Amino acid sequence: MAEAMQSLAQRGTYNASSVTKFLWWLSAAEPELLEECVIDRNRYAITGMSVLCTWLFATLAWTFFFITVSHSYLLAILLGLFMGFIILCIDRALIKGITATNKNKLWPLLFRGLLACTIGFFMAQPALLYLFDKEVHLQISLDNEQKKRLKAQQVDSLYASQKNNLLQQKGQLQHQLDDKYKEVAAARDAFIAETDGTGGSGKVGLKDIAHAKQNEYQKLDEQYRQMQLLNQPQITATDSSLAAMQSAKQKEQQAFEQLLNDGFLTRIEALEHLVQNNSAVEIRYYLLVILLMLIELMPVIAKSLLPVGTYDEKVRLREKMERIIAENNYDKELALKELYNQTAFDQDMVFIKSFFEQAEKERKERMMQQVQQWKKDEHRSFDSIWKRIKEGMLSKQEN
Repeated sequence: MAEAMQSLAQRGTYNASSVTKFLWWLSAAEPELLEECVIDRNRYAITGMSVLCTWLFATLAWTFFFITVSHSYLLAILLGLFMGFIILCIDRALIKGITATNKNKLWPLLFRGLLACTIGFFMAQPALLYLFDKEVHLQISLDNEQKKRLKAQQVDSLYASQKNNLLQQKGQLQHQLDDKYKEVAAARDAFIAETDGTGGSGKVGLKDIAHAKQNEYQKLDEQYRQMQLLNQPQITATDSSLAAMQSAKQKEQQAFEQLLNDGFLTRIEALEHLVQNNSAVEIRYYLLVILLMLIELMPVIAKSLLPVGTYDEKVRLREKMERIIAENNYDKELALKELYNQTAFDQDMVFIKSFFEQAEKERKERMMQQVQQWKKDEHRSFDSIWKRIKEGMLSKQEN
């Protein structure tokens, strides 16, 4: 037993496996510090497993979502992986922000909880659509029939005024023809009754009264024919307009029916109607929503519930040390820059003084040369020689 034990100096360092390091990475931990924390190794591995489950669930949920809106399975898988990676980054940022100093603060925790609930609630929708796929498609068929009827009523109401005007116009024309035809029929019956002796004067044969009734009947019949020639084209045109209107309504209805689909929003709407109309589905729906939202909340819950260990203290102390070192390095670098600037200033000042001292004699000699030339040239003014000396020998102030 004694031979199996090792002293502190003889113990080797802990070498984590690749899977463990991957779980630590998922939990947004620092492996260099975590390897020295025996208890916290398992805690952060558990947190990493919760992040891994959330990542896989988000990838599957988003993939199914994109399948409902895209005809390409490859594109849906790629987009699902991309959105799953975004959810992973958000989860790692959320749990990275939960530290020993702010774990018990209400507002940061509330914000993270609301963000996780929002993401979890949206991701729960594709999962619920997958679980209730058959029921949702049945409800979609019922909803589409309701939409068809509603569309038909809207189309009818849109053309109702024009249709009523055409029917009223046709009715008036047809009523005129019917009234005139009744007059013709009555005159014809009176003429026949007069000729066979069953009515009128009671005399058989074409007598004077019969001739008069015959003329009246022929006159009315001719008026009816003229009215029929006048009204019938208008009635035909009205029927054509009504037929064209009916055809337009059918085309619009067919175009609307072609737009009906089983896309994501249509399925969501059908799922809501299914929940509203079925109490058994409603209970299970809300239970599943809560369960699926807990999957998204798992990383935040796990990080919030797990106790603070030595890793958090090491992180705090390491961050404090790096902050102090950074401040010290800043102070030292600032002092070096100030020393450099001051030394450069001192040496430049000595150099400039030496330069002016060495150039003083030569400047005076050149000045005397210019004065001598001015003396020889009587036409040159004093201002001109001063301008030349100023431009050639006086120094310019630095900007």
